[in-house]
Amino acid sequence: MGFSLIRSTAPKFLLGLVVPCLVLVFWQWVGSLASMAGILPTPLQVLSGWHDWIFGSPGLGLNPYLGTWLSNVQYSSFRVIQGFALAAVLGVPLGLFIGWSRTVSSVMDPMIQCLRPIPITAWLPFSIAIFGIRDMGSIFLIFLGGFYAIVVNTTQGARDVERNLVRAALMMGASRSSLLYRVVWPSAMPSMFTGLRIGLGISWTAVIVSEMVAVKSGLGYVLWDAYYVGRMDIVLADMVSIGMMGFISDRIIVFIEKRTLVWRVLQSH
Repeated sequence: MGFSLIRSTAPKFLLGLVVPCLVLVFWQWVGSLASMAGILPTPLQVLSGWHDWIFGSPGLGLNPYLGTWLSNVQYSSFRVIQGFALAAVLGVPLGLFIGWSRTVSSVMDPMIQCLRPIPITAWLPFSIAIFGIRDMGSIFLIFLGGFYAIVVNTTQGARDVERNLVRAALMMGASRSSLLYRVVWPSAMPSMFTGLRIGLGISWTAVIVSEMVAVKSGLGYVLWDAYYVGRMDIVLADMVSIGMMGFISDRIIVFIEKRTLVWRVLQSH
């Protein structure tokens, strides 16, 4: 059974490598052109710089990035975890109440829709003025980045609850609180997880933006600093690192979703 599973998933895995391999080949060719020297490093040059960034000994030589990759990944990851967790803890219940209660929707939804279009970069001056050059400023921006996506998707999920389920629960004597917990909440979960995935992606964008200005550590800070000193190999290695961390965190959400919404996985088969 295990061997057959490997055989069935192997073609999909190999198919997923086709486009990245073609991109790498094209990138290597463009980076090797004389006109791109000093502008676009080749994948091999990026890999070499990334290797030194990860495994180099800090403090040796004139390279300030030696051996600092793991610590910067940790800084950024901890900020994303804190900001995203706060966004989820506040955004999911608020989205449920807005989607289920007309009163809460009338009070809260207009404000949410007015604030939601404001880009994260517009909040940077406010964040620095209130929190200074500290972690809390970055966490605040990450919270904003994830919050609106979570609220809007959870709200839509609560509004799309099958009315026959609601009627059946009311006929069986369910109270409004038990109706919200046992009917609305489970029905809204697919949309909620969609909001969590979108919000997590925006949170990674927000942490990079905030670290460029609001703090002095993390992947965003290294990206801007490396660009400033002309280390484009570190810039591109940083971009790949951000994409990799975003992908891993998204897979964690998908894993939790599949374990939580087992009924949905069975329906898809």
